Amino acid sequence: MTPKDILLAPIYLYQGKKVKANTPRLPEPEGQRFGLLTSHQKKIDAYQDNTQALRLMIVGDSAAAGVGAYSQDEALSGQLPKALCQNPQLMNKYDVIDWSLHATTGHTSFDLLHRLYVLPKPEQAVDVMVVSIGVNDTTQNISHACWQEQIEQIILIAKRKFAVRWLIFSSLPPMALMPALPTPLNAFIGAKATALDNILKHTCQQHDGVYYLAMDFNDMGEKAQENPLILFATDGFHPSAFTYHIWGKRLAQTIATLVNSP
Repeated sequence: MTPKDILLAPIYLYQGKKVKANTPRLPEPEGQRFGLLTSHQKKIDAYQDNTQALRLMIVGDSAAAGVGAYSQDEALSGQLPKALCQNPQLMNKYDVIDWSLHATTGHTSFDLLHRLYVLPKPEQAVDVMVVSIGVNDTTQNISHACWQEQIEQIILIAKRKFAVRWLIFSSLPPMALMPALPTPLNAFIGAKATALDNILKHTCQQHDGVYYLAMDFNDMGEKAQENPLILFATDGFHPSAFTYHIWGKRLAQTIATLVNSP
């Protein structure tokens, strides 16, 4: 903490307690947490052995779980597979997107690591794993060393147990912009989140097959520029359906680029 932060610590503590007490607790949206989707965005129950499937896992925290959306169709688990199916080059290689969601509100990097340990080993390798983690680590004041170590361990288990070919970490959101966080608490939390995000980016760069997706909230289209509140759910903390849609499209573009690369 800086000398300024030490002086402001009582205010941070007071505001933090007030935010915790007054912020609405949004539920995880209902809907399927696994499925098969064809190039025509048609859901199917099963596929033949010779079917070429892109196996996708989404893991992490409340954002991965879709909190802030009204249904899983509006959330990342709904938007990402749909966006993948809309990519002609990708769907020339695959017949279906075989996706699953493993995420829980409140999960930290430690919780995610534990969940990956207890999940059964898949019968077939996972092609793409998308990870959303870090907001709860920020609010729980994780040390930088511990954060980096747990990211390293997530990478290790993703590769060894799930045989992930492309592992994509989404950047932490700009927590300073969250409407639920008052000033000066927002700047303090935002700086902590930025520090963890920089470590995440650097760690990803040290590993083959591991990628960092930066989500620039300043480049989310005209609607967001006119009304930045559209980026956040009613609690002023989680992503909105609008943000999940943009997030899903950008992830799909990244995945398609990786899959279609030589």
